[in-house]
Amino acid sequence: MAPQPDERPQAAEDIPRRLCYYNAGFFRDRQLRRIMALAGHDMRLGVPGPADGVVVWGRSPYARRGEAMAARKAVPLIRLEDAFLRSVKPGRLGPGRLGSGRLGLMIDPVGVHFDAASPSRLEHLLATDHLDDSNLLARARDAIGRIQTHQLSKYNLHNPILPCPRPGYVLVVDQTRGDASVRHGGADAQTFAQMLARAQDDHPQARIVIKLHPETVLGLRAGHFSAADASDRISLLADPLSPLALLEGAIAVYTVSSQLGFEAILAGHRPQVFGQPFYAGWGLTEDAAPIPRRGRRLTKVQLFAAAMILAPIWYDPCRDRLCPLEEALDQLEAEVRAFREDRHGHIAVGMRLWKRGRLQAVFGQEKPLVFNDMPTGPQPRPLLVWAGKEPQGLTAPVIRRIEDGFLRSRGLGAELVPPLSLVTDDLGIYYDPSRESRLERLILSPPPPGGLARAGRLRDRLVALGLSKYNLNGRLPDLPEGHRVLVPGQVEDDASIVTGAGVVRSNLAALQAARAAHPQAVLVYKPHPDVEAGLRAGAVCDSDLKGLADVVATKADPIALILACDEVWTMTSLLGFEALLRGKPVTCLGAPFYAGWGLTRDLGPIPERRLRAPDGSRLPRPTLDAMVHAALIGYPRYYDPVSRRACPPEVAVDRLSQGPLPDPGLANRLLAKLQGRFATHARFWRQ
Repeated sequence: MAPQPDERPQAAEDIPRRLCYYNAGFFRDRQLRRIMALAGHDMRLGVPGPADGVVVWGRSPYARRGEAMAARKAVPLIRLEDAFLRSVKPGRLGPGRLGSGRLGLMIDPVGVHFDAASPSRLEHLLATDHLDDSNLLARARDAIGRIQTHQLSKYNLHNPILPCPRPGYVLVVDQTRGDASVRHGGADAQTFAQMLARAQDDHPQARIVIKLHPETVLGLRAGHFSAADASDRISLLADPLSPLALLEGAIAVYTVSSQLGFEAILAGHRPQVFGQPFYAGWGLTEDAAPIPRRGRRLTKVQLFAAAMILAPIWYDPCRDRLCPLEEALDQLEAEVRAFREDRHGHIAVGMRLWKRGRLQAVFGQEKPLVFNDMPTGPQPRPLLVWAGKEPQGLTAPVIRRIEDGFLRSRGLGAELVPPLSLVTDDLGIYYDPSRESRLERLILSPPPPGGLARAGRLRDRLVALGLSKYNLNGRLPDLPEGHRVLVPGQVEDDASIVTGAGVVRSNLAALQAARAAHPQAVLVYKPHPDVEAGLRAGAVCDSDLKGLADVVATKADPIALILACDEVWTMTSLLGFEALLRGKPVTCLGAPFYAGWGLTRDLGPIPERRLRAPDGSRLPRPTLDAMVHAALIGYPRYYDPVSRRACPPEVAVDRLSQGPLPDPGLANRLLAKLQGRFATHARFWRQ
């Protein structure tokens, strides 16, 4: 039985451990049962005992079975609902890896948040919690900013690049017929007609835009408005526009009980509300049907803190654990980015056979990749092409260049170990300073709210765990005392040297430059692992090393070397970036992506666009953590080979540090050895 308004709701820890259910949906939804198990609850079919409870889904038609059993056995009744950020796709769109599973649940032993006839656990939090903890409110502000920056919503099928109607319209929000939040929110079909009439009366000169529900557009459920409601000043909007972009162009928002009303509050609106949703009655809305027991005045940040941080439980599907809202946002951002980039499918051009499986896993979850070695004419889909291998004359709506990310694997790419991260760039590519890259734009853009703190945590963890791009085991050789300068060797025909090096373009020349600048220093030369393995060009003969390098650190741990040395001199090596993460001074002889921003000593040809704006003014200098956010969070896409989902970098760090990681397979290992045998003919097999 639902509590009376003056009753104190049960705390979450008072919910019985064993919960019985009578809904086939619970039986089929293994992920939901897993989330509940992590929250300490055993869901099972059966008759509840005196210490058990009954669990139902909200106010669904099937909930009546559980309600009757709970009443008959006099045991607690627990209602579940999705949290207000759920997934990419609605669950009823069917199975699929991206967005098929929820990221959060509302577990309510009191009522359900959309049923205003009696209180819910969320309402109790909004009415009684102090909601004045400064840390909680700071988290809420950052989360609101992140959600708006990435244009996230409960479901995320919308396309943020679609154009919105011309600003200045009144937004009227439709909902699906029979929706529980309408039926139990004190509204019906007539309420929607009254809402539309009120919007016209309140704004007699304004255009009215009726936002149709996504499920109505997909033909899954009927709405309350149709073409019969359109007129010269009323239009129906079916396009999957970003809710935030739509709200930004509106002069007023009218809703019955849609979550879009909640998002309107976060966007700065004071919506007109004709039902009784959870966000009504707290001084943030104009309510056509006030709820007498709600009289407290809250800020939008307090409303968000209760509804999104305190009330739900959040789930990390990659690491299979409960998590705070921030980690759920990390995961949702990764999945939404993958969906938005891949929703139309891709044609992958000229990809080597051994890479195709991982490329299909990463980029083909919405529509399978089409592999085409020699495309001709305009292509209907976006193209994926490995950076530096782009054929002349390619035309497509979008061309994305792919490269390995900066947290790649536990093993070399030349040994055919599949990557955990790949970068995609629709402007250029990070290692080529001759043209702008997407990474450069990210470096010049401020991180989202909370982004610098997140980047700092990620940097601290990478340093503490000693992680790098390839994470190779190695030893630290004995190093003489003195001022130690590390010179990392590179693959001399690598694209980063071809496009990003200056006058110094070989490992020998880099050593000579470092020695000339530091005649008394201890010079430590670390050959590139691919060169050591005989897979790529760039070896320096022993006779040339004499008098230049005091130590040749073969098969050495690169991170241990960075920590043991006082500074790093490099052409374009990623070890320069990894040295920056660890607070070491770095001198660049070329123009790697991290050079030219005030973080390095630059002796190479830095592009003017990294120094000055088009009007000649000096650009603001990014901090190290801003660089980390751009390079390790914003730029790459990460793939978790365990859960087989898009994932945030924090999951990749967990996999690289403690596993598990699937073995690359016998075929890849044998092919890598074969490549080593024919390394001198690399110009043929690397085509």
